Amino acid sequence: QVQLVESGGGLVQAGGSLRLSCAASGRTFSSYAMGWFRQAPGKEREFVATISRRGSSTYYADSVKGRFTISRDNAKNTVYLQMNSLKPEDTAVYYCAAAPRSIGTTKIEYDYWGQGTQVTVSS
Repeated sequence: QVQLVESGGGLVQAGGSLRLSCAASGRTFSSYAMGWFRQAPGKEREFVATISRRGSSTYYADSVKGRFTISRDNAKNTVYLQMNSLKPEDTAVYYCAAAPRSIGTTKIEYDYWGQGTQVTVSS
């Protein structure tokens, strides 16, 4: 069992930056690939970024590539999402998730989810 708690969301102007954190419970954090997803009002939850268990591989949605960076610190049981050059269309609830196998871009590959943190980008 893995429990995930996101933090770091908030209100920011377009062009600004935010850093999201996701703290995981348990001693097996390094056994999971981690991902970030987001869900805007009235839309499906969509993939944002994923990172492998040791952090050696990452993958991003085209919409955030070059602006967002996913990283992890296994000693701190934490995964991060650095978001730069934010746009109003990045406004959503951001969720972190844990996958017991390799990195993935679909929700079904992830077994554990956090409660989400709101990111609002004003124009």
